[in-house]
Amino acid sequence: MFPTEAVVDLSRFQFALTALYHFIFVPLTLGLSFLLAIMESIYFLTKRPIWQKMVKYWGILFGINFAMGVATGITMEFQFGTNWAYYSQYVGDIFGAPLAIEGLMAFFLEATFVGIFFFGWDRLSRGAHLTVTWLLALGTNLSAVWILIANGWMQYPLGSHFNFNTMRMEVNDFAAVLLNPVAQAKYVHTVSAGYVAGTLFVCAISAYFLLRDRNVAFAKRSLKIAAAFGALVSIAVVVLGDESGYETGQNQKMKLAAIEAMWYTEPAPASFTVFGFPDQKNETTRDAIQIPYLLGLIATRSVTEPVPGIHNLVIDNEQRIKNGMIAYEALQHLQEDSSNLEAQATLTEHGNDLGYALLLKKYTPTVTNATEKQIHSAAQDTVPNVAGLFWSFRIMVACGLFFIVLFALCFYWGAKDTLVQKRWFLRTLLYSLPLPWVAIELGWYVAETGRQPWVIDGVLPTFMGTSSLAVSDLWISLSGFILLYTGLAVVEFFLMVKYIKLGPEGTVLLKD
Repeated sequence: MFPTEAVVDLSRFQFALTALYHFIFVPLTLGLSFLLAIMESIYFLTKRPIWQKMVKYWGILFGINFAMGVATGITMEFQFGTNWAYYSQYVGDIFGAPLAIEGLMAFFLEATFVGIFFFGWDRLSRGAHLTVTWLLALGTNLSAVWILIANGWMQYPLGSHFNFNTMRMEVNDFAAVLLNPVAQAKYVHTVSAGYVAGTLFVCAISAYFLLRDRNVAFAKRSLKIAAAFGALVSIAVVVLGDESGYETGQNQKMKLAAIEAMWYTEPAPASFTVFGFPDQKNETTRDAIQIPYLLGLIATRSVTEPVPGIHNLVIDNEQRIKNGMIAYEALQHLQEDSSNLEAQATLTEHGNDLGYALLLKKYTPTVTNATEKQIHSAAQDTVPNVAGLFWSFRIMVACGLFFIVLFALCFYWGAKDTLVQKRWFLRTLLYSLPLPWVAIELGWYVAETGRQPWVIDGVLPTFMGTSSLAVSDLWISLSGFILLYTGLAVVEFFLMVKYIKLGPEGTVLLKD
């Protein structure tokens, strides 16, 4: 007996809420850590006190954000054991390893250097403290590596196999898990997006000071160094996002088709839909504006290979479900007699489609006797929310292109030392502060919603991964998380606003 739809929806909503909230803090930690290292490198070379003051001030804001990220990240991971017990039991041997390594190696390393960074100014030489700051930056990025390896495996489960003796997924090639191409593409794209967030944060707060004619020398230097870094990383986000699109086209074809609202396979090379109104019920996109060839080039790196459409992929998935039914029947025979060589051979042949047969459990407890109608319904379930993915992706891309222009202008006018006179542009920088987080959260929505109905793509349906909880239990825990995270949000906002308004000249922690 599987959890009810309400339990599945509430479990998903609670994890989405905590994950999206946690990722408010992660990008700023990633971005500020490298900016701190760059600023302190300049201080080490020039010995000018203003650069040390910059490192200390932006370091305070980094520290507040880091503490909130730790608090929200710990509570999020406990949900694997509470709300997603079957998921943890079924794939914990694989998914748990990167998370354990992240905690034991990356997080402890990062936390250690955070403490030394704040309390080592008067205890370490300038060179030693600079080394600590760079190690802090590397530690924050190393932490992200292991999290995204785990998430990349959820998107594209390489290096693993189903063991019919234990009825669990197990690692058979840990190197393949570590070097998963989807994880690599996600990592560089996610980290570069974090650099954009950290960079725009520094630019926006510096613009705030300049608009009020405060800390002018401090703000101008901060703006220049952040603009130069931002000009590079904003271009990197788009370039690396293109690589992520290619990996999606190779390994998650349904997700790509849904993002593009491509209902039927087009002749190669496929066109990219810039604008339109997807209608999932009628399988059409109204008022579509397209760029010829572009999608084919992004998804296949060729002009001859077609990009499959949603309708065609559903037909393919119907066949995969039927193949999975054969594997499921062989698994039943192996549960009765684990030495059945014929059943072992059948399971090996069709085992890659076993997860597709599990989609049928939503419609019938006897998977091997499913009707054509049930098979078709299960195949239709592999189509995610097209309109949500379509618009989320386009808003994210629009933000990315906007950042390139914004940082290019900021770098140009900063180099000419004319930023102070362009009050309208300083206001644009300040009001653009939320946009990196909008783009990042939409990116995660695309990545995770586009994988549905799978919690592990092609392996385990989401509705099978949850714990057997009562709806009332989930409402209680969800209410607790909302209250806790609202309180943390108030504390974060209060502290950030307080120290931003104080500025470097009014911050007690900066005084010798």
